[in-house]
Amino acid sequence: MSFYKKIQVNPLTSVLIWKIEEDFNELFRQIKLKDISLARLERMKSESHQKGFLSIRHLLKVAGYSDFDLFYDEDGKPHLTDGKQISITHSNNFSAIIVGNQNVGIDIELQREKITRIADKFVEHEFDYLNKESVEYIKKLTVIWGAKEAKYKMCNSRSLSFKDDMKVFSFDLADGKGKASVQQNKFEKEFNFFFEEFEGFTLVYALEK
Repeated sequence: MSFYKKIQVNPLTSVLIWKIEEDFNELFRQIKLKDISLARLERMKSESHQKGFLSIRHLLKVAGYSDFDLFYDEDGKPHLTDGKQISITHSNNFSAIIVGNQNVGIDIELQREKITRIADKFVEHEFDYLNKESVEYIKKLTVIWGAKEAKYKMCNSRSLSFKDDMKVFSFDLADGKGKASVQQNKFEKEFNFFFEEFEGFTLVYALEK
């Protein structure tokens, strides 16, 4: 078992993290999948995606659920049968879920120099406070991407633009938290987000205010 860490965000909200160290067979034989999940798993061409999928089911087990308690709506947003809110993420050899009573979102990303080359695609307002020469630039970009990805999952709208409709306000890496907003036409929501780093990854999770 490679359960990595639990973060108790508040009394009703938890983040669970899995470090994927097992091979596919070890992950597969320890859980039960409903038929629709098994079919989805078999369609995945990447073993990395398969292991990420299975590790999420192991995290559900840690949280007291099973694959049979998880379902997806027509837009692909995950839900739990008991009505609690859930968000899911997977990157390389880490996966994570957040479960709570309010709208939640989560993302995990490997910190890479590559993000500087695509910053123009998801950053607009944030360039006002970012310093491209700073040693913190890649880490801050990774937090911004993670916060926007988490918000995107929470809003469940495929039409949202990371660059034009989402704002991440100025934050300090040392604080481990920040504020963000989504505005599109008459739609407007505000969020608090939190983040931490481990083993070269950045984990970001968000709660609707």
